[in-house]
Amino acid sequence: MKTFIISEIGINHNGDINIVKKLIDIAKGTGCDAVKFQKRNLDICIPENKKDDKRETPWGEMTYLEYKQRLEFGKEEYDEIDRYCKEKEIEWFASAWDIESQLFLRHYNLKYNKIASPMLTHKRLLETVAEEGKHTFISTGMSTMEQIEKAVKIFKDYGCSFELMHCNSSYPTEDFNSNLSCIKTLRERFDCNVGYSGHEKGIQITLAAVALGATSIERHVTLDRYMYGSDQFASVNPMDLLKICKIIKVIESAIGDGKKTLREEEKKSLNSLRRVDT
Repeated sequence: MKTFIISEIGINHNGDINIVKKLIDIAKGTGCDAVKFQKRNLDICIPENKKDDKRETPWGEMTYLEYKQRLEFGKEEYDEIDRYCKEKEIEWFASAWDIESQLFLRHYNLKYNKIASPMLTHKRLLETVAEEGKHTFISTGMSTMEQIEKAVKIFKDYGCSFELMHCNSSYPTEDFNSNLSCIKTLRERFDCNVGYSGHEKGIQITLAAVALGATSIERHVTLDRYMYGSDQFASVNPMDLLKICKIIKVIESAIGDGKKTLREEEKKSLNSLRRVDT
């Protein structure tokens, strides 16, 4: 089975559509299947007691709300993202953090949906997504098995195709906290495909997830991990994204079909190496 590779642009564009286009080009050039964004209604998603908090940014001092407004794209930007992805022949989709944002995304002919880990317990949002019937990637960070079970039931009740994604929602995730065995646990518990959404600093854990059967991979991508932004350091740079895509192909070919047979390549060795006890 081919691994579905998602390049998570998220908010690493810092509000600059030109950076978005560069990241889309990188995703296409490295062999990713899709790019992903995040869509929010900031009035809903930012707590009132946080909106006026001051912070220093590369664009000067501003409130937290002002900073988030600088990162949030509206219809004009998403129209251009939609146009550019069609031009580059790569799929795009986004995780909505509220119902209004999910309804906004319906303006575009998107093939996929995404439930972000923080939204897994938002029952009405899950129902809004599931009723669309599009294949949905469901991240499971910060969640209990009982919470995941409730989310899965919603998608099954709506007959909506879905795929769980094992995830640890720490930025960056330490390797020893990755708990990749959960890929098997989730697959057996819910009898579904299970991917991996990673926030670690390197690429080894992501590749190990593929070897353990992850059917999809999602990694944040950045032009430079030292750029300003909360997700940059838990992202991969373009060269590492290229390595991920290339090595995944090697892993896929190495996994094989699991059938123990005498391969043609082994027959030469058989004649010269096999010892028969007579």
